[in-house]
Amino acid sequence: MKQQSIELRRRVSAVNAQPTGGIFAALALMGAATATGAALLASRASPPPSRDLPTPPSRGPSLLPASPVADKRGADRAARRLNRAAGTIAASVLIDSAMEHYRGRFENKAMYTPLIVSALTILASFHGHRDRARRAHPARDSIYGLAGLTGAVGSAFHVYNVGKRVGGFRWQNIFYGAPLGAPMAIALSGITGFLAERVRDNPAGTVPSVFGAPAGRMVAALTGAGLIGTTAEAGLLHFRGAFHNPAMLLPVTAPPVAAALLGAAAVGEADRPRPLTRWWLRFTAFLGVAGVGFHAIGVARNMGGWSNWRQNIQAGPPLPAPPAFFGLALAGLAALGLLQDNPDD
Repeated sequence: MKQQSIELRRRVSAVNAQPTGGIFAALALMGAATATGAALLASRASPPPSRDLPTPPSRGPSLLPASPVADKRGADRAARRLNRAAGTIAASVLIDSAMEHYRGRFENKAMYTPLIVSALTILASFHGHRDRARRAHPARDSIYGLAGLTGAVGSAFHVYNVGKRVGGFRWQNIFYGAPLGAPMAIALSGITGFLAERVRDNPAGTVPSVFGAPAGRMVAALTGAGLIGTTAEAGLLHFRGAFHNPAMLLPVTAPPVAAALLGAAAVGEADRPRPLTRWWLRFTAFLGVAGVGFHAIGVARNMGGWSNWRQNIQAGPPLPAPPAFFGLALAGLAALGLLQDNPDD
C-alpha cells in the first residue's frame, strides 16, 4: 500500500512538472496581451505642450516674471486619460467582485452593489473618454462619488466579515475571509474619475487645480498612495501562495518604486521630463497585463485545467486583479503629463 502511494505521488509530480495544453494556451495569451499592451504604451507618449496659444497682452513694463500660459488641451488629454484609468480599474473590480461574490452565493444582497456601481463607473468613464467638453459632468461626478462611497462601505463589510470569524483577525481568517483591501479598488476608481472631472473643470489659461492644489501634484500623490495600497493587497495574496514563483515578487517590488517616483514628482520641480518615472510606470502597466497571463497559467495548473474552468477560476489566482496596476499606471502617466504641460513653479 505504501509503495502504491509513493508511485501515485511520483506520477502526480511528473504530471505537474510538464506543461499541459492549457498552460501553453495561457502562455500564448500572456504573450499576445503583453505585446499588445507594450505597443499601446509605447505609442501613448505624452506630446509636448502646445506652443500655439495666444500670449496675454502686455500691460507695460513689469519687474515680475511672466506667468506661464497653461495648455488647456494638455489638461483635457490628462482628464481623458484619467477617465480611461478609472474605467480600467472599474472593469477589474466588476469581474473580480462578480467572481468572488458568486463564490459566496450572493448570501447578502448588498453583494450585488459593487457589480452595479462598477458597471456604472465603466459607462461614466467611457462617456468621459469620449467627451470633449471642458467642464465637469454632474452625472459622472455623482457616479464617481457613489463608487468612492461603495468602496468605503464595502471595506467596513469585509472587516466585519473577517472579525466575526472564529479567532477574529488571525492570519487564517485574513487569508480566506473576505479580502480586506478589495473594496478599496472601486474607491480608487471613483477617486481617479473624480480627479478627471476636476482636471477638466478648470478655466483655460490657468494651471489645473484640485481644491486649490495643483492637479498634477495631487494626482501624482493620490496615485502613489493607490499603488501602495494595491501592492499591499497583492503582497498578502502572494504571501498566502508562499511566493512559490519568483515572478510573484514583481507586483510587490516594482509598484512601490513607481509610488516613490510619483511622490518625488509630487513635491519636485514640475516641468522636469522624468523619463525614468515614465518608463517605470509603463513597466508597472506591463505587469498589470502580464499578470493576467501568469494567473491564467495558475488556473491551468489546477486539476482539470481550463476544461474544469467553472471550478478552477474560483480556486486559482484571480484573473481580473492585475489590471488594477495598469489603470493606476495610466493615472500616474496622466499626472506627469499635467506637471510637464502645466508647470506651477
